[in-house]
Amino acid sequence: MINATFYRFFRGCRYPAGSLGSVAGLLLAVAAHAQTAAPSTWAFSPERDRFQTGALLDLRHLNEAVAGQSGFVQVNQQGRFVRPDGQPIRFWAVNSDVDRQPQVARGPLWPQGGSDLAHHARFLAKRGVNMVRQHRQISPDLQTHPDALLTDINEAERDAIWRMVAAMRKEGIYTTLSPYWAVPMKFAQSWGIAGGNEQAALGLLFFDETLRSAYKVWLKKLLTEKNPYTGLSLAQDPSLAVFQLQNEDSLLFWTVDAIQGPQRAALERRFAQFVQSKHGSLEAAQAAWGRSGMEGDQPAAGRLALVNIWELTQPPAQNGRGRRIADQTEFYARTMHDFNREMVDYLRKELGMKSLINAGNWKTASAERLGDVERWSYLPGEVDAVNHYFGGVHQGPDNGWAIMQGDRFTSDSALLQPHLLPVNLKQTQGRPMMVTESAWVLPNAHGAEGPFLIAAYTSLTSVAAYHWFATVHEGWAPPHSANGYQPSQHKWTFVTPEVLGSFPAAALAYRRGDIRTGQPVLVEQRPLPALWQRQTPRLFEGASFDPNRDTGAGARTGPASRAAVSPDAFLVGPVQVRLGADLAAATYAADLGAWTDGDRIRANTGELTLDHRLGVATVDTPRTQGVAAHFHRAPVHQLSTLGVRSDNPFGALMATSLDDKPLDESRSVLLQYATQSRPTGWREKPVTLALEGGGTAPGWEIESYGGAPWQVVQPRIQVSLRNPYLRRATALDMNGMPLAAVPVQRQGGTLRLRFPPATMYVVLR
Repeated sequence: MINATFYRFFRGCRYPAGSLGSVAGLLLAVAAHAQTAAPSTWAFSPERDRFQTGALLDLRHLNEAVAGQSGFVQVNQQGRFVRPDGQPIRFWAVNSDVDRQPQVARGPLWPQGGSDLAHHARFLAKRGVNMVRQHRQISPDLQTHPDALLTDINEAERDAIWRMVAAMRKEGIYTTLSPYWAVPMKFAQSWGIAGGNEQAALGLLFFDETLRSAYKVWLKKLLTEKNPYTGLSLAQDPSLAVFQLQNEDSLLFWTVDAIQGPQRAALERRFAQFVQSKHGSLEAAQAAWGRSGMEGDQPAAGRLALVNIWELTQPPAQNGRGRRIADQTEFYARTMHDFNREMVDYLRKELGMKSLINAGNWKTASAERLGDVERWSYLPGEVDAVNHYFGGVHQGPDNGWAIMQGDRFTSDSALLQPHLLPVNLKQTQGRPMMVTESAWVLPNAHGAEGPFLIAAYTSLTSVAAYHWFATVHEGWAPPHSANGYQPSQHKWTFVTPEVLGSFPAAALAYRRGDIRTGQPVLVEQRPLPALWQRQTPRLFEGASFDPNRDTGAGARTGPASRAAVSPDAFLVGPVQVRLGADLAAATYAADLGAWTDGDRIRANTGELTLDHRLGVATVDTPRTQGVAAHFHRAPVHQLSTLGVRSDNPFGALMATSLDDKPLDESRSVLLQYATQSRPTGWREKPVTLALEGGGTAPGWEIESYGGAPWQVVQPRIQVSLRNPYLRRATALDMNGMPLAAVPVQRQGGTLRLRFPPATMYVVLR
């Protein structure tokens, strides 16, 4: 039965002669793929992708036949990833935990109970992915092996790493590998770690020699033993593009204050040794500090107390105590820098590793005071990184990992709050910057803007890779209770119709370089004394959001107004910094006035515009054009080739050439349109949220978190393209297979159509 949505769609179309058969076919095809219970939505239940040859949308050809076939990824002088021949390579990346979810064995590479990684890799490659991050834990697993030695590697995790690398490289997908995280690390009393099993691992890898020695043994077993699924060790496998020394740990974060007992004593002895070396003696150091002693100082025992990290987040005092805090800041930074240098040397010289190395990806207790200090500590490696999410307030008893009935939330939009965009990053000049974990975190309802904005603004600012977080499914996934504890909806996933479904056009535009990189708008020179004194930089990044450290109950803000340069700069062009001991050049800051007009911010390439009052972003380049918008505020848009009129409240449309020609000359164009989705049965009601620290915000309360399948808001959008060559349009299913012809009109040199129901992709030919 054809519902009212379909009737309204076809009633408004004019059909060319002889098109009735195509219309009838479209009616039957769309009716078969839609759910009539809710006229404004369609049920998202795509079949398992069989990778048929008749697909009209398959981006596997963008990848190499085998990842790393030309050698190891390198960094050029501009700080961009390149192949050994100097050819630039851009990574559209995801985090995958697929084989943590036992499924069905389907081949010799996957043992009984494992996932079909070959299918997973092919699925990702088809949608434009060419990098996967594995976040693992190679330390001994005391839960399954209570008698394990400290130097034992977690063999199950190593095997999972090896299998994933092997599967991905076959589909031209590179790997970012994160093998260690202090949060889940547990110690056995017999291992000889100071503090024993009562001591958390956060911060210890930077200075605990016993743990560091064991870590080196794990890395040797991981990287130098032959991967049985490839015949290569990881150290010699060029498909391993980036190796992360550790995940989400820093001596400049709040967790440093939790280092207590014997480990605190060890850290304070190291501090005493540092200041003695710097000042010549402890007596000279105390004189330089104006005799500003602290409770806990034991100079006779070679130990000096450390101030609470909060004091490092405050404006620097011009007195003895201020000088002491500056020395402590330098001590923390050099301790991490020295660890990173030691590990890079070990990997390069002793293990023969050739992959690029990232030292860390974490934030600090103050982006303003300590952000540049943290990034300086990463310099021994070649690549910088950060974990930075976008979402909103989420209040509930288990809001760190689950979406449950009774939870309250706000649904933020980066189109309205662009200063919170997770790729607004200050980049160290000459070094690639990656976002290794990020997502439009559920229950946020504006995920459709995510791939659009990430493709646009990572291109503009040359952020080297953005890793979407995360998936546990081989392919398409329904709303699911993947938490394993109690009924709820999973929270940390990009596998929603509007996000994963928006990958193809965004990935193609980004990887092909359709959107140009801008000229730097700020290049700040920051000598090391300014870092240790924690002086405010000209511009600093806004507060990030993380699932495991932030409750999600308080409001987030962008860079504070005390920054000398407006955070609009992040949306105009690259923001860069030079960190070093001897910087002769002056800081460069462009005049932003030429690119900003109240709420409207233009990129200095002239290709991107964002109006955060209306909530509209546009991309206008020769090969890719598009609009992401709160269309109820601004329904009509005309770009150089693409025209849009939408009756949806919110959505993102991209038009991109499939034959590499400009849109106005192309003979094959992809139209991709994403709206919004919720699980079937989802119910919410408006409420006012009370925020931590005071204040309120309008939001929603979940009355039911629903279940499978996703219900996707029907597209209600008219599209025009100024192109004299295009004559026909074909609706595709979510696996890129043709469904049926879509009625089109030609008016002179312009093609017009209405987007068909229950569809995200249309190919024009």
